[in-house]
Amino acid sequence: MAETTWLSKESFDRLSAELEEMKTTGRAEIAQRIEAARSEGDLRENGGYHAAREEQSKMEGRIQELTYLLEHAQVGEGEQATDTVAPGLIITATVNGKEKRFLLGARQAQDWVDVDVYPESAPLGEAIMGLKVGESTSYIAPNGKEFTVNIVSIEAH
Repeated sequence: MAETTWLSKESFDRLSAELEEMKTTGRAEIAQRIEAARSEGDLRENGGYHAAREEQSKMEGRIQELTYLLEHAQVGEGEQATDTVAPGLIITATVNGKEKRFLLGARQAQDWVDVDVYPESAPLGEAIMGLKVGESTSYIAPNGKEFTVNIVSIEAH
């Protein structure tokens, strides 16, 4: 089953434009660099060729990542009600005694917001989904440690 990620319309549009640019202009530019480096001769010691191939590989990985994300994204403005933790909201929580303020949503939103972003599919996101202000829970982090979380406030982004 595919994992759904919440994205605002603006984030979806920006990521779609990035994907389209990479699939067209980006691929063409790298192909030209590879061909130019290939024409220089011996590929075993051709740093420009190997650098261009590595850049091509990274771009293809990003294309695959964006394609998957955009195909499985839920686009909208998020929940406007701020009484329950949901994607698209700014959450302030005490995590193991330290206060954190973050957006619950897609990590790609990190470039466009001034707070940390935690996906709803991350252990913290899954643990707090549906909680209300004042409610607490705990979860096991990927490193095996248990964290206690108390929801302090919920606000619209």
